[in-house]
Amino acid sequence: MTLLTGLLLAATFTRAMQPVNSLDPILSQSAYDSHAVQLIYETPLTIDYTARPYRLAPGLCELPEVSADGLVYTFRLVPDAPLGAEDIRRALERLRDVDNTHGSCGKWTMKAVREIRVSDPRTLTVELSVRQHVFPWLMAMSYAAVADAKGEGTGPYRLKSWRRNHEMVFERNPDWRGWAGNPHPFDTVRYLVVDDPSTQWLMFLRGELDCLDAIARDNWGAVMQADGTLDPRLAEQGVRLYGGHAALEMRYIGMNMRDPVLGRNRKLRQALSCAFDFPTWSRFYNNSIGRAGGPVPSCADGCLDEPSSYRFNLRKARRLLAEAGYPGGTDPQTGRPLALILSLGRPTQDSREAAELLASFYARIGVRLELRFLTWPAFMNAVNKGDVQLYQMAWVGDYPDAENFLQLFHSKNKSPGPNHSDYDNPDYDAAYDAAMAAETAEAREAQWRRCQEILREDCPWIFTHVTKSYSLVRSRVQNFVPSDFPYGYEKFLRTDEK
Repeated sequence: MTLLTGLLLAATFTRAMQPVNSLDPILSQSAYDSHAVQLIYETPLTIDYTARPYRLAPGLCELPEVSADGLVYTFRLVPDAPLGAEDIRRALERLRDVDNTHGSCGKWTMKAVREIRVSDPRTLTVELSVRQHVFPWLMAMSYAAVADAKGEGTGPYRLKSWRRNHEMVFERNPDWRGWAGNPHPFDTVRYLVVDDPSTQWLMFLRGELDCLDAIARDNWGAVMQADGTLDPRLAEQGVRLYGGHAALEMRYIGMNMRDPVLGRNRKLRQALSCAFDFPTWSRFYNNSIGRAGGPVPSCADGCLDEPSSYRFNLRKARRLLAEAGYPGGTDPQTGRPLALILSLGRPTQDSREAAELLASFYARIGVRLELRFLTWPAFMNAVNKGDVQLYQMAWVGDYPDAENFLQLFHSKNKSPGPNHSDYDNPDYDAAYDAAMAAETAEAREAQWRRCQEILREDCPWIFTHVTKSYSLVRSRVQNFVPSDFPYGYEKFLRTDEK
């Protein structure tokens, strides 16, 4: 293994990225969109780059004042904010648009908002119709990013060029006030669209990338030693390894609850959950993933720690399948094995191998899993329209609270909102709403527990695993801090090659 150096421009930070679909903040549906949006635009609040546990920090505004009843938030702009309260109001009203003329998938973030008022050029008041303890966190999301009156951003970088599905280049905004605390920033940020993890790895070795956000399964042995430490050949060349902790990210196979086969048959969904072989799945990923017992990862506040009743158990899976009306996996209408279609985005070699492993799990109980590979935009379009039966996805947490994962199942958030399974259970909605209305953390957590118990029984998802975070970073990149909220983090980086 030889790591070449010197191929990267000193003042340019280069990384691999999946395609960005939109730079419009209210359309920033994916994590990849958010990376780019928060380079260009600023948000009312931000998440502290280094604080652990995570906490909010001022952005365009100071941290808000909250009324005693938890319904009124008063935001005052920071002294050097380049925008006014009216700019923020305009951005939030556009996101909130009751007619949804802009087609925002982030409208759910504004559903509790009753009124937005500007009391003076530097003060904004947001009144909610119901309590929403996570509302300040929503003001740090890309959906809430603010443009000026011309529609331009005031963030740390500006878009210089964009060749869709190939490359994005951002140049430093010299007017951004935050540079005062970063004496040697990168002048240019370059995103290269590289789908294949093996290609990313080779580019990193050739000195064409400054970092890798993940270690590909096939490259694990070239990076990690048996004791979990970095290969000394990489360490000697200045490469740094970060991570190994559970990330705020849930991987799952969603089930379309409007599907006539899956949606009306809870025992079938339970059987599919019991047939998912996590021990084999973990070995496939070099034991670099964590077990998921429900919809909330262990690092989020409010996670239910007890094991699920529908974890891997083939005997139970076969019994539930028979009770569901498919003894031995046979579809009584056809006399052949029950066939289900799993839709997946990004047809890489690794994703195909993983999907084939999934199919082998269900073959054990007599179910045929047919694989449908789509490009990422086509996949998201199919999911948003409900044109899927089973679909494989991840949810990257927007903030470290159970609510961010549990809101994925509320009926008010059905597609094209984040409830892509179109799950609808009045008991669940009632528990969720009670949690949001709770006046104490203890009362709220009791309702979060109830929500998770209901979901575990209904099985609208197969909870495959929790991601563990690993990053490789070249030595010339300084001030890198692993984060579950890396959007726009390039503004904090420094280069030692000035």
